[in-house]
Amino acid sequence: MSAMLQPQILLLKEGTDTSQGKPQLVSNINACTAVADVVRTTLGPRGMDKLIHDDKGSVTISNDGATIMKLLDIVHPAAKILVDIAKSQDSEVGDGTTTVVLLAGEFLKEAKPFIEDGVHPQLLIRSYRAASTLAIERVKELATSIEGKSLEEKKGLLAKCAATTLSSKLIGGEKEFFASMVVDSVIAIGSEDRLNMIGIKKVPGGNMRDSFLVNGVAFKKTFSYAGFEQQPKKFLNPKLLLLNIELELKSEKENAEIRLTDPSQYQSIVDAEWNIIYDKLDKCVQSGAKVVLSRLAIGDLATQNSNLVLRGGADQFIEEAERSLHDAIMIVRRALKNSTVVAGGGAIDMEISRYLRQHARTIAGKSQLFINSYAKALEVIPRQLCDNAGFDATDVLNKLRQKHALPSGEGAPYGVDINTGGITDSFANFVWEPAVVKINAINAATEAACLVLSVDETVKNPKSESAQGEAAASAMGRGRGGAAFRGGRGRGMRRR
Repeated sequence: MSAMLQPQILLLKEGTDTSQGKPQLVSNINACTAVADVVRTTLGPRGMDKLIHDDKGSVTISNDGATIMKLLDIVHPAAKILVDIAKSQDSEVGDGTTTVVLLAGEFLKEAKPFIEDGVHPQLLIRSYRAASTLAIERVKELATSIEGKSLEEKKGLLAKCAATTLSSKLIGGEKEFFASMVVDSVIAIGSEDRLNMIGIKKVPGGNMRDSFLVNGVAFKKTFSYAGFEQQPKKFLNPKLLLLNIELELKSEKENAEIRLTDPSQYQSIVDAEWNIIYDKLDKCVQSGAKVVLSRLAIGDLATQNSNLVLRGGADQFIEEAERSLHDAIMIVRRALKNSTVVAGGGAIDMEISRYLRQHARTIAGKSQLFINSYAKALEVIPRQLCDNAGFDATDVLNKLRQKHALPSGEGAPYGVDINTGGITDSFANFVWEPAVVKINAINAATEAACLVLSVDETVKNPKSESAQGEAAASAMGRGRGGAAFRGGRGRGMRRR
């Protein structure tokens, strides 16, 4: 009786919303899989593009996973984790952003039945991390080094990596043309890690084949005054004058004291200001320099050592081409720095899946089931490549499983053949990707899945709830539905 009369202890502010337990975890998993479904169709050479129209009226057409994730107005806190790993993958290696989101979503999708059956999340997390370690070790075993090659051989290998990346982009039809330019631009900057030394200038008009590489400094528009058409547009071995002073008419307001006794003296002040700039210009002419570069007076000038000049029709096309080249540049840079590549086209994913299934047979207990589910999730990459190309995914995956199961190990490099709808030796057909891309994607996707699985309660204070409610109200009717794209409370009860 005395226990019933004890006062209720209130820990949270009135109006705080809490969601906890199994329903909350399942809700988070559903939100993450909904986000993964958005970018699912953009994977691979036959992937589709997304047209995103924001509230400011700007339109973006892209199939780049990181770009799409950044532009989506995601309000679900758990689903935002996938946005973060896409950004991390993009900044770290430049490519594989769609892959990392798909893998994370598939890991959670495979874990969902176990959670609903009452399996403790920590058991899944432990098994997933063990499987991730085994998968990364297998990638390193299968990786092929490009060290010890001549410069021409290395450029050819790097061009294959760039072409693999560009094959899934809007400019995939000219992947060989752009791949060679990307490799030349990366090699031109040498050992410098600053990729901003590679500039991309967008010039509307013409077609993709009109694009070219400038192995030096290039200005999109150098002159903007009457008669600039007669100015030389190209200099060979000129004398350069580098300045850090202003080359413009400027009123001397600082460190100057002027006393006037007559209004006519004002003209002498103006003349003195002109004399200052004339004196600077005379010294520039006397130096014999053909090109004058200054950081101040004539604007911020380009500092790149290499410039890619992009040509094309629509502005949206050129913008997407720039994003595609950025990914290719990052891939070539990472391949040059880490010097190992693996077979693409879903080959490495199928081989890791086979390896994990084989390893799971040596494990007793529930961990065997969890590692098998992890291995099954890895097959989402070749399966989605088939789906996006319109092939029979079940038939192609069965052929891949049969090939990878050969005891000789000769089937390890076999992946999806996008051209024929069958399987092919991806490595022999130069479908390569840097090993660091796959390692980073597996590691990031696993950690994201484990992070979502480790959350058993969500607490929203009244302020954050109202903010999400406003976001949800503004998002209603804008297109795709789903829990990950709308605000609102979870399944828990509101505290009163």
